[in-house]
Amino acid sequence: MNDILGKYGYSPDREEMGRILSHIAANVGAMASPEVFKRCFSMMDLTTLKSNDTVQSVQALVRKVNRLSAEWPSYPLPASVCVYPNFASEVAAARASKDLHVTAVASCFPSAQSFLEVKVRECELAVQAGADEIDIVLALNAFLAGDYAKAGAEIAAMKAAIDREAAKLGKKVILKVILETGLLITPENIAAASFLAMENGADFIKTSTGKVEQNATPMAAYIMCQCISRYYEVTGTKVGFKAAGGISNAADALVYYSIVSAVLGEDWLDKDYFRFGVSRLGNSLMSAIEQQTVTFF
Repeated sequence: MNDILGKYGYSPDREEMGRILSHIAANVGAMASPEVFKRCFSMMDLTTLKSNDTVQSVQALVRKVNRLSAEWPSYPLPASVCVYPNFASEVAAARASKDLHVTAVASCFPSAQSFLEVKVRECELAVQAGADEIDIVLALNAFLAGDYAKAGAEIAAMKAAIDREAAKLGKKVILKVILETGLLITPENIAAASFLAMENGADFIKTSTGKVEQNATPMAAYIMCQCISRYYEVTGTKVGFKAAGGISNAADALVYYSIVSAVLGEDWLDKDYFRFGVSRLGNSLMSAIEQQTVTFF
């Protein structure tokens, strides 16, 4: 771990982190505006990852998004609809605009506990089914055992498979790597996992699956954004950030928006480099904008 943190000259400063996060929390209300809430809306990966998802329920979600431009013409489209890989083709077929991306979770989400060959094949099939973006899970079984080479090699293998299949279709498919920060626990682990994922091809690094006890936290987001900033300084490569898990209301969104703004700046404040993985946030953002209860989703 020290090798990878030393390589980028990064060491989490708990005191500074606490001070800045306290300042953000105290001033987050100053960020609240219809413009910012609409920006957050445009960054949503609207997510349905339930055991009882069906073709019909996934299609119904996409139809709601399709209705946005007619019923709420001043609103941007969300960035994507995120589903299990077997539903990627349904989203691709049902969407009214290709500006609404198809995101599929893969790598035996959420645990990533399977053979690498199975994870790679699932990524390939998801791309073939129409996914524009793939969210995979860091192999915690290797990472937490200190086998960073194996954890990194798994990401690289899935990245290579995704790129091969995407090239056959003449497209680029975005790779997001979920760190599952609630299980990494320490700032050092979160930082090491961030750099490892970026080194091995992540286009985005993402906090959580939403399937464990502790999901996105401001502390994890702050560390990940600092690592993205440092990685950009060293390599010149811009990597995106995705907050996911437990982000259910406009106030939560403002906290993460404020962190990205403070650490990474304006260049990261759009859907190309910042996402929310959410199932409930849409209605809260619309309600905040309209200043009345909206239940569209």
